[in-house]
Amino acid sequence: MIEALRTHVSGDTANTTDTAMAAPDALAAAAAPAGTAPTAPAVIPPAGPDPAAALDLSALDLAAVEAAVRRAAADEIMPRFRQLAAEDIVEKNGPHDLVTVADRLAEEQLTAALSALLPGSRVVGEEAVHADPTVLDALSGDAPVWIVDPVDGTRQFVHGDPGFATLVALAHHGEVLASWTYAPALDLMAVARRGAGAELNGVPLHTGTPAPGAVLDVAISHFDFTTDDQKRVLAALDTDGLAPRPCGSAGLEYLYVARGEIDATAFSWENSWDHAAGLLLVHEAGGASGTVAGRPFRIEGGNALPFTAARDAETARRILGLLAAAN
Repeated sequence: MIEALRTHVSGDTANTTDTAMAAPDALAAAAAPAGTAPTAPAVIPPAGPDPAAALDLSALDLAAVEAAVRRAAADEIMPRFRQLAAEDIVEKNGPHDLVTVADRLAEEQLTAALSALLPGSRVVGEEAVHADPTVLDALSGDAPVWIVDPVDGTRQFVHGDPGFATLVALAHHGEVLASWTYAPALDLMAVARRGAGAELNGVPLHTGTPAPGAVLDVAISHFDFTTDDQKRVLAALDTDGLAPRPCGSAGLEYLYVARGEIDATAFSWENSWDHAAGLLLVHEAGGASGTVAGRPFRIEGGNALPFTAARDAETARRILGLLAAAN
């Protein structure tokens, strides 16, 4: 389990060279068995090509990506906020899984804009995958992939709650290289780049660490979207020293971890569009993440669940320990 407190990997081999995660000594201490002295983590090369070398982001206008995200929200999302008609809202897989005309049109605009900014790239959008699940195959391909959730927190959007966001991440060979988390109704734009840190409205983000002895605030999968077995496992976090609550927009929960406003998340679903942007954001702000099986989260899927993202490695270790014991 504790190996998952290391950085993202390509394939199944841990890569501990990414300094954007928690400090190496903290990771080593978390990974050491109880009662043993921590040692420096081994540097294990990733399985497959180095994505940082395979895709040169210097040729990509990152400011243009941010502008495209803002423009899609301004054109297709915000004009419909608190203005939706009944016919603008459709159920996908049940009464809690909604899609609106804003979701569809914003994704279409972002797909066109992002593809133009990086020729040869692919787009994996939530609504495109709903229409054609084979779109997900791009996550395992050789081309760079934009991962898009046009309105993360559609239920909040439908009910006039400003707690929704547009999420965009750029990935290559399974590694998330850059991400944008934009909450237009809250005027928040968080940007992260692998190895270069994270910012919110131009100000560097740092997760910090929980105060010693403080009760940990943890956002967990909303009960409306969990099975009975998932509820049972997540209930392990309802214990002394933790204060779990149902999550809202996953993207915004990751932002709250990156800002140090909450201490951790615990999620029981793995849709890449919900998690790719936020996981990089937390990592680049100094946080840690992992799954109960002892592997980093894979955007391609097939993860052991639940998984966590936390302000620091020690918090992630504690959350994973409780979840693994109940799993």
